[in-house]
Amino acid sequence: MTGLARAVRSVVRTCLAVAPGEDVLVVVDEPLQDVGEALRREAQDAQADAVLAVMSVRENHGVEPPPPIAAALAACDVFIAPASRSLSHTRARKAATDNGARGATMPTVTADMLTRLMDIDFDVLRARSRAIAEVLSAADEARVTCPRGTDLHLDLEGREGIVDDGDLAAPGAFGNLPCGEGFIAPAGGEGTIATRSLASIGLVQGHPAHLTVMGGRLIKAAGAEGERLYELLTGAGEQGTNLAELGVGTNERARLTGNILEDEKMLGTVHVAFGASAGIGGTVAVPIHLDVMVTDATLVVDGTTVLDAGRYVL
Repeated sequence: MTGLARAVRSVVRTCLAVAPGEDVLVVVDEPLQDVGEALRREAQDAQADAVLAVMSVRENHGVEPPPPIAAALAACDVFIAPASRSLSHTRARKAATDNGARGATMPTVTADMLTRLMDIDFDVLRARSRAIAEVLSAADEARVTCPRGTDLHLDLEGREGIVDDGDLAAPGAFGNLPCGEGFIAPAGGEGTIATRSLASIGLVQGHPAHLTVMGGRLIKAAGAEGERLYELLTGAGEQGTNLAELGVGTNERARLTGNILEDEKMLGTVHVAFGASAGIGGTVAVPIHLDVMVTDATLVVDGTTVLDAGRYVL
């Protein structure tokens, strides 16, 4: 069995625990049709009734799928969504989850990424991810710093941490695959983020992009990549600049590539997202959700050091 075949089997049988007779929906767009078909065949081999649905590429991460796919998501037992744009923060995905479907989104996944990042010790990754989510849930505030100029204070009061550890066997379970993070939707935040990787844009060339957050919103962005991020977020409306997520990567196989699905899972890093937060415990529903990466991060949560200059120390 090839490495990719093992990874696909891990997605379908280990993470999602697809059972005989279940209705499985695999949602793709054209660039990821091959990966989607491999997942559909594996679900079929697990004796599920598996369907592949192909849609056009969405404009941004967080844009709703077409109504027929939204209806199919609501009707399935299990969904898997390897697509060029993320369905994680859409109303259609949340409705499926609320209806009891379990599933995974895999935006911008590649065969190489899937092969490498799913070849992990799930017990270790799950212990890290759950420990982070627990610390975030119990906290009122967090501070992120890095040598490049990040200094961000976040209000976590009243918000719950969420685990993304690949354990998606329970009804209504949802996460990313490849997996590896603990995260939360902040209630607000202030400060500066120096980022090396931005969703929909890629790696920063030269100096990091510097983002300024005030009153829980991105108000200014410096550098070509930062300006492009700001343009994408404001293009989705006034709430596109909402501070939506604080996440901590826990997957030691992940490396910095410019693909945010992998980058945000890197052990010892922090990611911050803007846009939609309603699907992860926040209050903002908007058709965009874009993450940015902080490397060599130090993260202190209510006095507890979680990361120290890029080292996981919790």
